Amino acid sequence: MRRILGLLLVVGIASSQPAGAGDWPAFRGPHGNGFSEEKNAPTKWSATENVKWKVSLPDEGNGSPIVVGNRVFVTCAQEKGAKRGLHCYDRTDGKLKWSKIVEFQAAEKTHGTNPYCSPTPASDGKHVVVWHGTAGLFCYDLDGKQLWQRSDLGEFVHIWGYAASPIIYGDLVIQNCAPGKKTFLAAFDLASGSDRWRVDEPADGNGDTRADGKWMGTWGTPVVTKIDGADQVVVFQPNRVVGYRPRNGEIIWTCRAENKKGDLAYSSPIISDGVCVAQGGFGGGGMAFTLGGQGDLSSKILWHKPANPQSIGTGVILDGYLYIPDAGPGTIRCLDVKTGTVKWMERAEEFWGSIVMADGLAYCTSQKTGTTYVFRPNPEKFDLVAKNELAEHSNSTPAISNGQIFIRTFKNLWCIEAKK
Repeated sequence: MRRILGLLLVVGIASSQPAGAGDWPAFRGPHGNGFSEEKNAPTKWSATENVKWKVSLPDEGNGSPIVVGNRVFVTCAQEKGAKRGLHCYDRTDGKLKWSKIVEFQAAEKTHGTNPYCSPTPASDGKHVVVWHGTAGLFCYDLDGKQLWQRSDLGEFVHIWGYAASPIIYGDLVIQNCAPGKKTFLAAFDLASGSDRWRVDEPADGNGDTRADGKWMGTWGTPVVTKIDGADQVVVFQPNRVVGYRPRNGEIIWTCRAENKKGDLAYSSPIISDGVCVAQGGFGGGGMAFTLGGQGDLSSKILWHKPANPQSIGTGVILDGYLYIPDAGPGTIRCLDVKTGTVKWMERAEEFWGSIVMADGLAYCTSQKTGTTYVFRPNPEKFDLVAKNELAEHSNSTPAISNGQIFIRTFKNLWCIEAKK
């Protein structure tokens, strides 16, 4: 069961208005899909080579860094979740600019592999938003002034903790409020934090398990994408993928495929060229289906596999091929999106982080050694460019911004920059 707990890193999300050129304002980048426009990201480094700076963090954590201008933001809890913090560092030298700590004294379970404060913050260049689970949703300006908070959203308690990250869409903050006994997708006013809409997600269990005793829960971060000529919010819920209208939360469509090992959604949906791929957690089912239309899209399923390697991090689709990291066994795979056929599988390490792209190269950081594998997406073979080890545990996803890579490990926040 331990490998099912890496929900955290699945938290991949999209912002409809990136903070600025070169910024990395949300989990999995400016578009929430893992792709960036970066052209000069470093490809080789170590714990001593091409390190511009590193700074020790208050405690372990899985939330990934974001970068807005000269600021780097990362979440981190202390005292077993009694203090849940957002920390802002100067990207020039790594010095701490400010920290905002939320006191939360209620006892709340999680798992050792998923420390509190797993969600990644999100920013539009003026605001920075962070979700602290049951402790609430908080919004600050870039200098750390609290603008609003929502500590009345309910309890989000699960044996494996929480992890979904907020996304910013125009004047909305959209949050997958889960897992727990009562879960919902909600939109809040970015300026005030007031409710704009919320849609409950039906469940037949107690938050941890279904009525039949099978595991259930979602830790996935929403993705915004254009379908049928209009933006939609797509979320991997426990037993289905759902498309919502971003302005009112109306459910447009759903698609479900059976997962015999339980209803567990760790990663975000992966969308490209009118096709959506969803990979269930804990060795659960995976499927691809064609997007478009309303109602039940089950008739549009292209393929369905009832069992897959443990999927925690989110992959990317490029030229009709899916590249995905696995948490158990530790592999990187390439699949044909339309058929599900495995083109190749490369034994590497366990990955809880997601894949991100820069200048045609894929980056993914391993769990136990903090090694970032850099490879060229190639459906014919695993085309490795470099392996860059930091020798520290990492459950997070790199942020790439203006020629620098920011990596969060359990011990440090690293800024990687190639020598001029």
